[in-house]
Amino acid sequence: MCQVHPEGRALEQKDEAERHVSAEGARAFGGLRGAARTFAQNSLINVSRILVTGVIALILPAYLVHKLSVEMYSAWVLILQLGAFVAYLDFGIQSGISKYVAEHEARNDAEAAGVHASAGLALMSMACAGGVLLTLVLAWQVPRLFHDMPSSLYREVRLSLVYVGMSLSFGLLCSIYSAIFYGLQRYAAPTVILLTNRLLYAAVVLGAVAFHRGLIVMGALVAAVNTFTGLLQIEAWRRWASRIRIQLRGLDFSCMRKIFGYCSALAVWTVGMLCVSGLDLTIVGKYDFRQTGFYSVAVLPVSFVTAILGAALAPLMPSISALSVLRSPGELGEVLARVTRYTTAILLISGLPLMVSGYWILRVWVGPVYAQHSIGYLRILLLANILRNTCAPYASMLVATSNQRIAIAGVIAEAITNVIFSIYLAAHIGAIGVAYGTLIGSFVSVGAHFLFNMRFTITKIAIPRLRLFLCGVVRPSSIAAPTVLLVPLWWFSAVPAFDGKIWAVWGMSTLTAAWLVCLNGKERAALLESVNQRAKRLACSNQ
Repeated sequence: MCQVHPEGRALEQKDEAERHVSAEGARAFGGLRGAARTFAQNSLINVSRILVTGVIALILPAYLVHKLSVEMYSAWVLILQLGAFVAYLDFGIQSGISKYVAEHEARNDAEAAGVHASAGLALMSMACAGGVLLTLVLAWQVPRLFHDMPSSLYREVRLSLVYVGMSLSFGLLCSIYSAIFYGLQRYAAPTVILLTNRLLYAAVVLGAVAFHRGLIVMGALVAAVNTFTGLLQIEAWRRWASRIRIQLRGLDFSCMRKIFGYCSALAVWTVGMLCVSGLDLTIVGKYDFRQTGFYSVAVLPVSFVTAILGAALAPLMPSISALSVLRSPGELGEVLARVTRYTTAILLISGLPLMVSGYWILRVWVGPVYAQHSIGYLRILLLANILRNTCAPYASMLVATSNQRIAIAGVIAEAITNVIFSIYLAAHIGAIGVAYGTLIGSFVSVGAHFLFNMRFTITKIAIPRLRLFLCGVVRPSSIAAPTVLLVPLWWFSAVPAFDGKIWAVWGMSTLTAAWLVCLNGKERAALLESVNQRAKRLACSNQ
């Protein structure tokens, strides 16, 4: 929770001074070094947030799967999935506000930033109303959506879904206030609030299950937490970012049209993301309900890896928005090449151990029954996740440079491919077909970016496609060479047929490849120097 210190006014003055220095520095130097420092700091905050929330998200299912029946746990994850559909009604409005606030902050124009934020609030109010309506429709249609679900659960699922969906609709409205902090590149307050939300969410769900309460009580308690932390976002803005004024009176309708035009393309992206990652559990629940809980367990580690990457890349959008005003297309291209290389390396370093040793990790986490049923889904989903997210930095830069419309065709192609193959394969081979549908869609996504989208952004992000592919994707992908060579020993069985020597050789060769291939000589030297300096400071502080 963002608490107010007794020296509140002094802190406000300090924040104002820091903002002034930051803005002046950006205008005076405008260099990549300052932007890279801010990007790195905000990435670190975001990754720290994801690590904490990820631990919570991983601990909670480990408790629930042992306390709830498979049917009850499956129903709960479907409630959360359906409730989360409301979040997709954001349609990129939060990203748009973050972008425009960042641009006008770089120009030291708080008034214009406030005008854009106010327009975003008006648009998000409509999204909030849409979320309420969507929640009611989904609750009404639960028996039709999940005909294999035990009928005794229908009433509990409906009421719990209404509570969760309504609170998330209110959260949509409040997210505008966090978007202002993101645009100002001040990630601490939203991070603390989100951590508060996750900690309280875990506490109330654990408490409800421990005292043998049903889905209705669980949903009501989660709704209370969401409402409380939504109000915290408003209070944080009022205390620390209210110089970016938000008001619904005197709206600038031309500004609303501008944001709506910007977000219209992002809306297509949002619908595409819904089709790619938001419908999977719903499709499994409809065609293979008994596998829903097992599939959801496989989704969580994949979502954790994706969330870490998203947190690391989230500051890229406002940073590039500010740099695009000051830097050349060639310099932006160099930024893209480097971030893509790092992204591919992070995906592989975090994903490969889960692929190979996933069964043992799942066994420790949720027990042998869930591990045996979930490992096949996990491996396919991890592969799909690694593949499609190699282009995540490029997608972020498209949004930051207002070129998101270029990617609409690719997003639509991936979404249609994913949904069609997932439904068709799920109807014929069960839940595993949804995972294969996601993998097929990932190939379409990467192909669309490299073969189509990048042809039209060369004037704003100047880098040859072949060079980006070789340096940003192929080069760091050599990390996977030892894993690929050992595929016959681990892919076709839940438990890898490795002895101790093979595990050691695999681990050492993978880490060595990551060190030698993913980083160049200057980067390795800089990293060693940074570690050495931190070690010296730590040693001095302990003396």
